[in-house]
Amino acid sequence: MDRTRAALTPKLIDSLYVEAMLLADEARAYFDKHGRDERMALDPLVRVGFSCESLKVTTRLMHIIAWLLTQRAVAAGELTPEQARNPERQLGEAVESDQEVLEQLPQNALKLIRASRDLYERVRRIEEGSSSEEPPQSPARSLLSRLQRSI
Repeated sequence: MDRTRAALTPKLIDSLYVEAMLLADEARAYFDKHGRDERMALDPLVRVGFSCESLKVTTRLMHIIAWLLTQRAVAAGELTPEQARNPERQLGEAVESDQEVLEQLPQNALKLIRASRDLYERVRRIEEGSSSEEPPQSPARSLLSRLQRSI
C-alpha cells in the first residue's frame, strides 16, 4: 500500500503532546475530584459504567502520550524510525465507549470522553498517514547526530 507521509513535525508533536497532557490533567481532576458528586448521583450500575469510561479516557490518553514520546525520541535521534515502527511502539488500541452508558453520563464526563476520542482519532490518522519509509533528515539534525556520535 503506497501512502504519503503525514507532515509530522516537532512543532505538531509538541502541540499534540501539550494537548494530551492538558486533557489528562483535566480528566484526572474531574474523575478523581470534581466528578465525584455527579458520579454518586448516578444509579449504581451507571456508576460502574462511569468508572469504566474514566479508565477508557485514561487509557486513550496514555496511548497517545506514549506514541508522541516515541515520535519525540525519533526526532531527537534517540530512536530510529525503524525502531519506532515496532508494534510495541505503535499507538495502542482504544476500546470503544458503550453508547448506552454514554447516554446516561453527566455532560462534564461526556465532554472529556469526546475530547479524548477526538484526540485519539486525530493521532491515529497521523500514524496511519506516516510512511513506512524513513523521512529525509534535516541537514541540521544530521550534523548534530554525526557530532554526537563522534563524541
